[in-house]
Amino acid sequence: MSHRKDTDYLSVSARIRAMENRLLTRERMDRMIEARDNSEAMKVLTECGYPDGGGSLDAVLAQARADTFRDMENASPDRRLTEIFQLKYDYHNAKVLIKAKAVGADPERLLLPGGRYDPQQLLDGWRREELRGCSERFQQAMKQAQAVLADTRDPQQADLILDQACYGEMGVLANELDSEFLRGYVRLSVDVANLRAAVRVYRMGKEGDFLRQVLLEGGSVSPQSIAAARGDALGEVFRTGPLAQAAEMGAKLTQPGSGALTGFEKACDDALTAYLSAARRIPFGEQTVIGYLYAKEAELTAIRTIFAGRAAGLDGDTIRARLRETYV
Repeated sequence: MSHRKDTDYLSVSARIRAMENRLLTRERMDRMIEARDNSEAMKVLTECGYPDGGGSLDAVLAQARADTFRDMENASPDRRLTEIFQLKYDYHNAKVLIKAKAVGADPERLLLPGGRYDPQQLLDGWRREELRGCSERFQQAMKQAQAVLADTRDPQQADLILDQACYGEMGVLANELDSEFLRGYVRLSVDVANLRAAVRVYRMGKEGDFLRQVLLEGGSVSPQSIAAARGDALGEVFRTGPLAQAAEMGAKLTQPGSGALTGFEKACDDALTAYLSAARRIPFGEQTVIGYLYAKEAELTAIRTIFAGRAAGLDGDTIRARLRETYV
């Protein structure tokens, strides 16, 4: 277990406070939305440190993510803070590899950079049946998910095994780092995943045993409490926590045909942003690194949302309605 002091983060916290001035603000988002063309919208991003022209949007954002992770790995007293945010890319790639092998497809184009493990090296190791250098939990989850998919032909069950392993690794890292702020983020992330799963399952009319199977351990609200509640009572289950508003919205959407989930999904993400934004009130410590890493991830998502909306010909108000609350 790590016993680093807040003062160990003095230097990186000072750097982050300066870098926060270049994060994508609501005003900059509005200018991107109202830009005459994509070239003008990209120029707004130069104020945030993105390159001016050249390369596809996907390549620009992938490089920005890689640069952020590398910077925080080198600047932070403990690189495991960065790993918390890299895990999801590793487990995404695990899902791709397992499903591609099951159907005889080439997975390469669907692999994402940004994880702890280089996608090409992960692919090569998977083909050799040798995942040397990967965590034991990751290796075991891939083997188990592959076996379950071969046995059941149900990709959802394979995904569940990998999701459980992903959140499990997040919890282990938070405990090893001995960060209550990070443990709170992991618990809330699990709660968000469980709330989203519950709303979708109720909309499918498949509650009961099916719901109990897909819920994850490690949140503030137990899977048993969620599974025992009726769909329209989900608001009561989460009423005392940061997901109270999102759960109330979700409870109204649990009936098939009850409307789009866009506002509910946004409320879930906004609850995570509100929790992590508390890091900005802390002068120095691991919280500043955690908050900044989340802010950059949210920024990349916002950029994709804006450009996707522009490409679809959506009006400005519709694009704004899809954007999450900003970290700054």
